[in-house]
Amino acid sequence: MGEIFSPGKLMLTSEYFAMDGALVLAVPTKLGQEFSFEEKNDENSLIFWEAYHQNKLWLKAVIDYQNWQILETNIPSSAEFILKTLKNVQSLSTIKFKNNFTYHLKTNLQFPADYGLGSSSTLMTNLAEWAQIDPFYLNKISLGGSGYDIAVAKEKSAVIFQSVPEVKYEKVNFDPPFKNELIFIHLNQKQDSREGINLYKSKTKSQKLVDEFSDLTRNILLCSELENFSELMLIHEQRISNFLEIPTVKERLFVDCPIFIKSLGAWGGDFVMSSKFEGFKDYFWGKGFHTIFEYSDLID
Repeated sequence: MGEIFSPGKLMLTSEYFAMDGALVLAVPTKLGQEFSFEEKNDENSLIFWEAYHQNKLWLKAVIDYQNWQILETNIPSSAEFILKTLKNVQSLSTIKFKNNFTYHLKTNLQFPADYGLGSSSTLMTNLAEWAQIDPFYLNKISLGGSGYDIAVAKEKSAVIFQSVPEVKYEKVNFDPPFKNELIFIHLNQKQDSREGINLYKSKTKSQKLVDEFSDLTRNILLCSELENFSELMLIHEQRISNFLEIPTVKERLFVDCPIFIKSLGAWGGDFVMSSKFEGFKDYFWGKGFHTIFEYSDLID
């Protein structure tokens, strides 16, 4: 029995503009996804797949990988995705699903699936490490997306990431002196990022605007004072709002909040970032948002 772990991620800058090459700052979370595996030389060519959410069984599937058929499952649609992904693993790997072994594969997502911290990207990264293949390419053919979340999970570190003209990234030390003032609030829903991506793609964008988000990312990474960081977050949020022509989350939900509210990732769901102010817990609880993390609770 072997085990692999990949952390989740939070995307702090550039959001949709990542698809057009804007620099992204993303950080790993303490919570992630565990992957355990056992292989038996029994000539049966089967995969026994078990996926747990916070140690509770969510998906079971038995797959015949000679014929790529699902023999048993409790959630057919999710099992089909796993079959497709493992078939991609087979096509890319020189060592897995080649020898008629039986594979017992188990995942455990440590955070609720609606948190949007990277249930799919951590899965791709774990499978790629196990099969000794390129996680970015596995993600591309199985899921799509810019790949910034793969970089975070692979490196287990904060990264600066760029997807265009080619994928490149570097590990960075994002450790602002004001980090203990930052908080993360969950909006009680999982956002379907496809809707936001389609809206973004429908709009004409200039290289100048893409470059502005790269500049914001660089400046945010270098911030040493909360006041400057907050100002940059407000600018970042407003620029995306203006481009998408939709209200910011602060305008929709927190119009009377005395400090910045910054969307993270797909707009409208998952987490937002803010900073502490007097009575902040009562403020967010009073609006029905009870899941509040301090920086040290969530970020690795």
